[in-house]
Amino acid sequence: MTSIITTEQLSKRYRRTTALTDCTLRIPAGRIVGLVGPNGAGKSTLLGLVCGLLTPTAGSITVLGDRPAAGAAQLARVGFVAQDAPVYSRLSVADHLRLGARLNPRWDMALAQRRVQQLGFDPAQKAGRLSGGQRAQLALTVAAAKRAELLILDEPVASLDPLARSAFLRDLLDFVAELGVSVVLSSHLLGDLERVCDHLVVLAASRVQLAGDVADLLALHYRVSDGDALPPGAEVIDAHIARSTDPIPGTDHPHLEELGLAYMTRALVPVEASR
Repeated sequence: MTSIITTEQLSKRYRRTTALTDCTLRIPAGRIVGLVGPNGAGKSTLLGLVCGLLTPTAGSITVLGDRPAAGAAQLARVGFVAQDAPVYSRLSVADHLRLGARLNPRWDMALAQRRVQQLGFDPAQKAGRLSGGQRAQLALTVAAAKRAELLILDEPVASLDPLARSAFLRDLLDFVAELGVSVVLSSHLLGDLERVCDHLVVLAASRVQLAGDVADLLALHYRVSDGDALPPGAEVIDAHIARSTDPIPGTDHPHLEELGLAYMTRALVPVEASR
């Protein structure tokens, strides 16, 4: 299986602060990856390393088979939307599309113009006069029209209201279906990620706590209570979630939000590994 992102014991320190520790990942192509974790977990640091905006303190990373930001060709293969969906407030919507065409060799102007029309944007309107949801949609349109193989989205919906978040995620799914692009979406809104993601990475306390395809992870975890008898080898994640390769009778599987929260809680408040 082809990996779009591969890391080996990847670490990043900022002076005396360790933002990411011994991160080892294999993220397969063709996935919408949810990267979740509390504030300060290392999510933005990991995405900065993936985009080549940061350099590792230790370990290694490859993106689409090459070193991040190795050259112009590599940069063209990755689209990035930073936190708060940055756009240029003094430029018009049309200016953003013209700038995208100048900077990106594979720019798809037809796609960008179609999306602007579908969204009901006035091409002459300044980006600074758009709502937060509209700015996020413009940033997503510019990233998608780049025709990249990998889209990196760093908490693009964190500041949006529920309707704007829903519209953004719906359009993201449309882009994935149309372009066949792989996506890494960082967010602390686990309920939103459950709607769109098929691969999950949980970061907490600067380390990877859980990673894998969502269907596989959910199948291995069960909601439990104090009275449940756990099979040999079962692992208690928190008071309500256990991991087991054998079925646990009388239980059901958790939702993605419950699973992510259980691993984040365990990283911050360790519990016994087994009963």
